[in-house]
Amino acid sequence: MAEKDIPESDRLDDFAHPREVAGLHGHQEAERALFEAFMGGRMHHAWLMTGPKGIGKATLAYRFARFILHYGTPEAARAAGARDLAVPAASAAAHQVAAGSHPNLLTVRRPWDDKTKKFKTVLPVDEVRRIGHFFGMTAGGAGGWRIVILDAADDMNPNAANALLKALEEPPPQGLFLVLSHQPGRLLPTIRSRCRALAMKPLGVAEIVATMTAEELKLKAGEAETIAQLADGSAGRALAIASGGGLALYKELAGLLASLPRLDIAAVHALADKAARRGADDAYETLAELLTLWLQRLIRSGAGLDPGPDIAAGEGAAMARLSDPARGGASLDRWVEVWEKIGHSIARGEALNTDRKLVVLNVFSMLEATASERAGA
Repeated sequence: MAEKDIPESDRLDDFAHPREVAGLHGHQEAERALFEAFMGGRMHHAWLMTGPKGIGKATLAYRFARFILHYGTPEAARAAGARDLAVPAASAAAHQVAAGSHPNLLTVRRPWDDKTKKFKTVLPVDEVRRIGHFFGMTAGGAGGWRIVILDAADDMNPNAANALLKALEEPPPQGLFLVLSHQPGRLLPTIRSRCRALAMKPLGVAEIVATMTAEELKLKAGEAETIAQLADGSAGRALAIASGGGLALYKELAGLLASLPRLDIAAVHALADKAARRGADDAYETLAELLTLWLQRLIRSGAGLDPGPDIAAGEGAAMARLSDPARGGASLDRWVEVWEKIGHSIARGEALNTDRKLVVLNVFSMLEATASERAGA
């Protein structure tokens, strides 16, 4: 397989890779922090960029890398009148970054396994050890900068985490780490302590709609706003929902779950068949994501928070009923426990290559059992 044809674990479907995206929707504060640190000569050698998956961490990381590799020094950026991390469209560095061919930029991520035709389930130590070789090479131009983007640190196995820690402890001059994490609390405290934290917030509906508009998706009137509401601050999730027929799938799912604790078993099997059939990877992944989103909305309802507007008719009323013990629903703690168990069940099913229909049916069984606990069904 030619290198250009190797799948990338940090690319979403056929959408532009974050390194190919010049603009940035939202995150003005985070961009300003990076810009001012570079321009003021106060660059930390490692930044831990945190926030929910799909909000634009990688897009900002590549935007920062382009900026540094184009200008090289604060003086050059100042002389060019730079006011943010944008670079000229004709920038040679920008073209190289977009093509994934810049010699001074290394991306570390889960690799593709050509034998299994799947991505590795973890980021192995050998991938992280490439950093040592990369920093051992001479950097030409760009102020001598060499930049590593690690996406995402959450994927590292223990040996890989220790290898990253060693690299962070011995940074070379003009070496920069941009470490992305969706759940930084799971990282080694020693890794977190060696990085400057840059917390990024979920996107607003308007920012997600702008991201979807830039991708020129073919949607009906109002669908972009509805999907943005459902995506819960993640542009990546919105794109996945939009491209995989996720809005219709969510409405089907929510309508089915509104009948809890008594489910239409035939409809459950039909939905499981649809998501688990051969070649339906996108449908299965979208369903798994939507199940998680539905549970998150139910938990917010049980906590007295706004779960957002109804996507499917009557789902808000159903969530309020299912999460209210006074009305026969399960407790909030129980729903949180089930949400965690379902997440583990889906992840374990993928790791063990379990029949996907069985995974889906098991998830619905857990939901039905939980809804029945207090309902007396």
